[in-house]
Amino acid sequence: MTNKKVTSKKAASSASKTLRSTSTGKKSKSAAGSALAQRKAPKKQTSTKAAKAASKTLRDGRTSKASKSAAGSALAQTKKRK
Repeated sequence: MTNKKVTSKKAASSASKTLRSTSTGKKSKSAAGSALAQRKAPKKQTSTKAAKAASKTLRDGRTSKASKSAAGSALAQTKKRK
């Protein structure tokens, strides 16, 4: 079952901000990169590795709002399980 969601303009902006930040960790950047790659690509889906990174980013209390926004977008675009 495919997921046809795409990253919103606001979430893409947050992902871009996250990728440009020098203080952002690898997991946050991985999730942000995945979200940004899906900006206008409804057929692309977040990989398992990026989804795990996004999940960890959302659970981390030190993460910025921009990183959490990008991670949430990436996580919403994972392949749906049966």
